Formats: sequence, structure tokens, C-alpha cells
Amino acid sequence: MLSITTAAAVLMVLQQAPAEGTDWDKAFGVEERVRDPETGEFPVDPYEQDNANAGAAPSEDPRLAAAFGGREGIKRIAARTVELSEADPRIAAIFAGHDMVRLKRTLGEQLCYLLDAGCDYTGRDMRTAHAEMGVTKADLNALVENLQAAMREARVPFAAQNRLLAKLAPMSREVVTR
Repeated sequence: MLSITTAAAVLMVLQQAPAEGTDWDKAFGVEERVRDPETGEFPVDPYEQDNANAGAAPSEDPRLAAAFGGREGIKRIAARTVELSEADPRIAAIFAGHDMVRLKRTLGEQLCYLLDAGCDYTGRDMRTAHAEMGVTKADLNALVENLQAAMREARVPFAAQNRLLAKLAPMSREVVTR
């Protein structure tokens, strides 16, 4: 049984508790992230943009980009890879809380640059971009499977898929951190 003093203290706490429907982020001082009205992306801290951040040199075969459907096809494959990865229970948690708008754009730029489709890569280098994610080899393998599925859906020839994967494979040293 509660004493009258304890009951009064509990009542005071309950009266001071935020009402139902309280914006807890605001109540605890969590800053609201606001997307850029033009790009739909969240702002990021400044960094040096350089095509070298893409992690490899572009292909020297002008036919390779065409096998992926050119810039638009590459963009669709990148977006589909991200969508498949967000829905993949093996790796969905890695993507939670990240800016998928920006990821789709920068992955598209990276693939476009590596396939020599006339794009520049504006994203961060692979080590910096993945530093805090704790990506394992199994996580990376799941992502590659999703990229392969997106390429198959786009009917990219198997040989062309392998040429892109060969460009991406050495980056695993920069991405896998555990």
C-alpha cells in the first residue's frame, strides 16, 4: 500500500508527463532532419567530391554502358538494387535510417561512372561512406545478390554483369568493416 506522500509524488509525476501524441523527438531535443526541397535528400557534411571516390577506374569498353541500357538503365538498376536491399531481411537494418534518395542517386552515379556512361561520381569514398555501418562479408554478399537480381531483371547480359562485378569486387576491402 502506498503512503499518502508517495501517492502524491506519483500523481505529480503523472501530471507533468507529456500528453498522448507528444512529439518525443521534440520533447527530448532531437533535431528534425529536413530534406532539400529540390533534391529530396538530407543535407550532409561537406566533403571533397572526386571521381576517384568511386573506388575504381571507369571501363574502357564503350559498349558496356549500352549493355546496361545507358544512363537511364543504369539509374533504374541502382534504384532497384536499393529497393531490393531495403526489403531484404538479411540487410534491411543496415539501410534503416539512411537517406535512400541520396543512396539511389550516388549508387547510380557510381555505376554510371564505372561503366563509362558519361557521369561523374559525387559521393563519398567507400571507406568513409561505410565506416560506421559495421558491414560484414555476408551483408556485402546479400547486396551483391540484390544487384545481380536487378541486373537480371533489366536483362543485362551475364558477361556484362561480370565485368561490372569485377570492378566492384576490390572495394570490399573498403566496405567490410567486421
